[in-house]
Amino acid sequence: MAQTKLGEAVVHTGGELPSIGSAAPDFTLNGADLKDVQLKDFAGKKVILNIFPSIDTRVCATSVREFNKRAASVANTTVLCISRDLPFAFSRFCAAEGIDKVVCLSDYKYPGFGDAYGVKLADGGFAGLFARAVVVIGEDGKVKHTELVPQIGQEPNYEAALKAL
Repeated sequence: MAQTKLGEAVVHTGGELPSIGSAAPDFTLNGADLKDVQLKDFAGKKVILNIFPSIDTRVCATSVREFNKRAASVANTTVLCISRDLPFAFSRFCAAEGIDKVVCLSDYKYPGFGDAYGVKLADGGFAGLFARAVVVIGEDGKVKHTELVPQIGQEPNYEAALKAL
Protein backbone atom coordinates (compact mmCIF):
# COMPACT_ATOMS: atom_id res chain seq x y z
CA MET A 1 0.00 0.00 0.00
CA ALA A 2 1.47 3.32 -1.09
CA GLN A 3 0.46 6.78 0.02
CA THR A 4 -0.02 10.19 -1.52
CA LYS A 5 -1.84 13.33 -0.40
CA LEU A 6 -5.22 14.77 -1.28
CA GLY A 7 -4.96 18.34 -0.06
CA GLU A 8 -3.27 18.02 3.31
CA ALA A 9 -4.72 14.58 4.05
CA VAL A 10 -2.63 11.46 3.55
CA VAL A 11 -4.48 8.90 1.43
CA HIS A 12 -3.54 5.35 0.52
CA THR A 13 -3.62 3.28 -2.62
CA GLY A 14 -4.65 -0.36 -2.64
CA GLY A 15 -1.20 -1.47 -3.76
CA GLU A 16 2.11 -0.43 -5.27
CA LEU A 17 3.07 0.66 -8.77
CA PRO A 18 4.68 -2.11 -10.83
CA SER A 19 8.40 -2.40 -10.18
CA ILE A 20 10.99 -1.13 -12.65
CA GLY A 21 12.04 -3.96 -14.96
CA SER A 22 8.88 -6.00 -14.42
CA ALA A 23 6.48 -6.89 -17.20
CA ALA A 24 3.72 -4.28 -17.37
CA PRO A 25 0.39 -5.86 -16.37
CA ASP A 26 -1.98 -6.20 -19.32
CA PHE A 27 -5.41 -4.60 -19.08
CA THR A 28 -8.63 -4.08 -20.97
CA LEU A 29 -10.09 -0.57 -20.90
CA ASN A 30 -12.57 1.33 -23.05
CA GLY A 31 -11.75 4.12 -25.44
CA ALA A 32 -13.81 7.22 -26.05
CA ASP A 33 -15.44 5.29 -28.92
CA LEU A 34 -16.48 2.56 -26.40
CA LYS A 35 -14.21 -0.03 -28.06
CA ASP A 36 -12.05 -2.31 -25.95
CA VAL A 37 -8.37 -1.43 -25.79
CA GLN A 38 -5.67 -3.64 -24.32
CA LEU A 39 -2.04 -2.92 -23.51
CA LYS A 40 -1.02 -5.65 -25.94
CA ASP A 41 -2.55 -3.52 -28.73
CA PHE A 42 0.53 -1.31 -28.36
CA ALA A 43 3.12 -4.10 -28.50
CA GLY A 44 6.45 -2.90 -29.90
CA LYS A 45 5.74 0.73 -28.95
CA LYS A 46 6.86 2.83 -26.02
CA VAL A 47 3.84 3.64 -23.86
CA ILE A 48 3.29 6.32 -21.26
CA LEU A 49 0.39 5.70 -18.88
CA ASN A 50 -0.87 9.06 -17.59
CA ILE A 51 -3.13 7.96 -14.72
CA PHE A 52 -5.35 10.39 -12.81
CA PRO A 53 -8.62 10.80 -10.83
CA SER A 54 -10.85 12.67 -13.32
CA ILE A 55 -10.61 14.60 -16.58
CA ASP A 56 -12.98 17.13 -15.01
CA THR A 57 -10.36 18.48 -12.60
CA ARG A 58 -7.87 21.21 -13.45
CA VAL A 59 -4.60 19.32 -12.95
CA CYS A 60 -5.88 16.16 -14.65
CA ALA A 61 -6.96 18.17 -17.69
CA THR A 62 -3.60 19.97 -17.71
CA SER A 63 -1.72 16.66 -17.72
CA VAL A 64 -3.71 15.44 -20.74
CA ARG A 65 -3.06 18.72 -22.59
CA GLU A 66 0.64 18.62 -21.73
CA PHE A 67 1.16 15.00 -22.78
CA ASN A 68 -0.86 15.67 -25.95
CA LYS A 69 1.54 18.50 -26.81
CA ARG A 70 4.70 16.55 -25.94
CA ALA A 71 3.62 13.21 -27.47
CA ALA A 72 3.63 14.66 -30.97
CA SER A 73 7.43 14.81 -31.03
CA VAL A 74 8.28 11.36 -29.64
CA ALA A 75 8.72 8.59 -32.22
CA ASN A 76 7.05 5.19 -31.72
CA THR A 77 5.36 6.35 -28.52
CA THR A 78 1.74 6.32 -27.41
CA VAL A 79 0.36 8.14 -24.39
CA LEU A 80 -2.62 6.51 -22.72
CA CYS A 81 -4.58 8.83 -20.41
CA ILE A 82 -6.44 6.63 -17.93
CA SER A 83 -9.10 7.37 -15.33
CA ARG A 84 -12.45 6.08 -14.12
CA ASP A 85 -14.32 8.75 -16.11
CA LEU A 86 -16.94 7.60 -18.55
CA PRO A 87 -15.80 7.57 -22.19
CA PHE A 88 -18.36 10.31 -22.90
CA ALA A 89 -16.48 12.71 -20.63
CA PHE A 90 -13.28 11.98 -22.54
CA SER A 91 -15.02 12.53 -25.88
CA ARG A 92 -16.43 15.86 -24.74
CA PHE A 93 -13.10 17.06 -23.31
CA CYS A 94 -10.97 15.97 -26.29
CA ALA A 95 -13.36 17.55 -28.80
CA ALA A 96 -13.49 20.84 -26.90
CA GLU A 97 -9.71 20.95 -26.37
CA GLY A 98 -8.51 19.63 -29.74
CA ILE A 99 -6.79 16.67 -28.06
CA ASP A 100 -5.67 14.28 -30.79
CA LYS A 101 -2.23 12.87 -29.91
CA VAL A 102 -3.13 10.81 -26.83
CA VAL A 103 -5.56 7.96 -26.28
CA CYS A 104 -8.05 8.41 -23.43
CA LEU A 105 -9.21 5.24 -21.70
CA SER A 106 -11.74 4.38 -19.00
CA ASP A 107 -12.01 1.36 -16.73
CA TYR A 108 -15.76 1.78 -16.18
CA LYS A 109 -16.57 -1.51 -17.92
CA TYR A 110 -13.58 -3.64 -16.90
CA PRO A 111 -12.52 -2.53 -13.44
CA GLY A 112 -9.23 -4.02 -12.41
CA PHE A 113 -6.70 -1.61 -13.85
CA GLY A 114 -6.44 0.31 -10.55
CA ASP A 115 -5.68 -2.87 -8.63
CA ALA A 116 -3.22 -4.23 -11.21
CA TYR A 117 -1.26 -0.96 -11.24
CA GLY A 118 -1.67 -0.18 -7.53
CA VAL A 119 -3.31 3.22 -8.12
CA LYS A 120 -6.87 2.74 -6.83
CA LEU A 121 -7.37 5.02 -3.84
CA ALA A 122 -8.43 3.05 -0.77
CA ASP A 123 -9.53 5.98 1.41
CA GLY A 124 -10.16 9.71 1.50
CA GLY A 125 -12.51 11.88 -0.50
CA PHE A 126 -11.45 10.31 -3.82
CA ALA A 127 -11.68 6.68 -2.60
CA GLY A 128 -12.33 4.41 -5.56
CA LEU A 129 -10.75 6.81 -8.06
CA PHE A 130 -7.14 6.60 -9.21
CA ALA A 131 -4.18 8.39 -7.68
CA ARG A 132 -2.12 10.57 -10.03
CA ALA A 133 0.69 8.44 -11.42
CA VAL A 134 2.81 7.88 -14.50
CA VAL A 135 4.13 4.54 -15.74
CA VAL A 136 6.49 4.33 -18.72
CA ILE A 137 6.63 1.02 -20.57
CA GLY A 138 9.38 0.20 -23.06
CA GLU A 139 9.03 -1.43 -26.46
CA ASP A 140 9.83 -4.73 -24.73
CA GLY A 141 6.75 -4.44 -22.48
CA LYS A 142 8.85 -3.82 -19.35
CA VAL A 143 8.28 -0.99 -16.90
CA LYS A 144 11.00 1.66 -17.35
CA HIS A 145 9.79 4.41 -15.00
CA THR A 146 7.10 5.01 -12.40
CA GLU A 147 5.95 8.02 -10.46
CA LEU A 148 3.24 8.19 -7.83
CA VAL A 149 2.83 11.95 -7.61
CA PRO A 150 3.24 12.91 -3.93
CA GLN A 151 0.29 15.33 -4.00
CA ILE A 152 -2.74 14.54 -6.17
CA GLY A 153 -3.14 18.26 -6.93
CA GLN A 154 0.40 18.38 -8.38
CA GLU A 155 1.33 17.74 -12.02
CA PRO A 156 3.50 14.73 -12.81
CA ASN A 157 7.16 15.09 -13.76
CA TYR A 158 6.78 15.17 -17.56
CA GLU A 159 10.52 15.46 -18.16
CA ALA A 160 11.33 12.35 -16.12
CA ALA A 161 8.69 10.35 -17.99
CA LEU A 162 9.95 11.47 -21.39
CA LYS A 163 13.58 10.92 -20.40
CA ALA A 164 12.75 7.31 -19.45
CA LEU A 165 11.71 6.62 -23.05
